[in-house]
Amino acid sequence: MDSAEPRVAGSGVPVDDNKRLMLFAGRSNPALAEAIAAKLDVELGAVTLKTFSAGESYSRYDESIRGADVFIVQSTCDNPASGVRTNDALMELLLLIDAAVGASAHRVIAVMPWFGYSRQDKKSELREPISARLVAHMLETAGVDRVLTVDLHAPQVQGFFIKPLDHATAMHLICQYFTDLGLDDLVVVAPDVGRVKLNHKFADKIGADLALMTKERPAQQVAEIGYVIGDVEGKTALIIDDIIDTGGTLVAAGQAVLDHGAKRVYAAATHPVFSGNAHKTLAEGPFEQIVVTDTIPLREGAPGNVVVLSLAELLAGSISNIFTNRPISEVFEGQNQPF
Repeated sequence: MDSAEPRVAGSGVPVDDNKRLMLFAGRSNPALAEAIAAKLDVELGAVTLKTFSAGESYSRYDESIRGADVFIVQSTCDNPASGVRTNDALMELLLLIDAAVGASAHRVIAVMPWFGYSRQDKKSELREPISARLVAHMLETAGVDRVLTVDLHAPQVQGFFIKPLDHATAMHLICQYFTDLGLDDLVVVAPDVGRVKLNHKFADKIGADLALMTKERPAQQVAEIGYVIGDVEGKTALIIDDIIDTGGTLVAAGQAVLDHGAKRVYAAATHPVFSGNAHKTLAEGPFEQIVVTDTIPLREGAPGNVVVLSLAELLAGSISNIFTNRPISEVFEGQNQPF
């Protein structure tokens, strides 16, 4: 994809203003990268990626990227199909950025649909690292020019970057999905106080009532549902969050809503981390549907009620606007800020 016509400088020396957009995929989410490439009408660039027997990662561009805007699609997550773990994906991304800088790319943009470590955005206990900040520093040290990510868990992660961070959101896509379902007597339920703003905006957009749950975390990856604040009796409840991890908290929340009189319950989230026994836990849960996106590839054995919406078109539009120096907020009607 070119962004301008070539010209000739006053000295008569030809100047090539035809920037190239080149898209590359890491091993964590190649299916999403391929879908983005199809939307952009470009081919994924050729790259060699492998892990040595000692566990070290290796990355090499198999074609010239000199002078190009290089977009690297890499969620920092597990992908059992390619044998990549979260930390492997992060290291692979850092190596791809460094290699692109060393190969004289014009700009290097990390497209991170899922920003791993984003939940470790502060010190919750003494002597803990702020891991999200460290990841931001690592990306910038490697030489990234900007980062494109989706639905950050914590807005303050933006503040860990000196380089620009572009924020995309899946909430409009999910909202449209549920609007098209035409559910009656819908009430949007925030799973905790930290998600009230997100759920309030979602409820306003879809024209639904709003309810709230209380939640406490006695330990990491452990949550206890307290009670439901708001009227859910006889209604269709929709629990909206940004992440589904082990699924235990979500299932408990869904059951609590039913116990308070809801007639049925749906769930939706941007990022299907689905770690540990999440598949079994969610399969035994009370949900009519669990709607997620493809920021993270699903492992085999996901429950049959999981619906995956693709972000390929929204991310392709965002990449196109970054390449042509237009605001990505145009893609989201000005509503792409973190909640």
